[in-house]
Amino acid sequence: MSRDEIVVLVTAGSEAEAEVLAETLVEEGLAACVNIVAPVRSVYRWKGDICRDQELLLLVKSRRDRFEKIEARVRALHSYDVPEVIAVPICDGSEPYLQWIAGQLSD
Repeated sequence: MSRDEIVVLVTAGSEAEAEVLAETLVEEGLAACVNIVAPVRSVYRWKGDICRDQELLLLVKSRRDRFEKIEARVRALHSYDVPEVIAVPICDGSEPYLQWIAGQLSD
């Protein structure tokens, strides 16, 4: 059975930015819940250099039909030129929790 729920991964460079992103997504009904996990250590290539940064990871619980709007809001609010916005499908989960996610998202 295919599910519609997703977890969207977003990294942020500061606690303030993570809070703004999380609050905006929940207030606008794009996410049921956003967990902010810190710190995470990121190692990546940017403009030819290997970079190492401490970031915060947002775990955004939502549905597939919200992804484009989530991506647009993150890109509009984010300080990065190329913010991470990756959706991972939820293949299974606690049915009451998944129903709660659906009930929190505005139409």
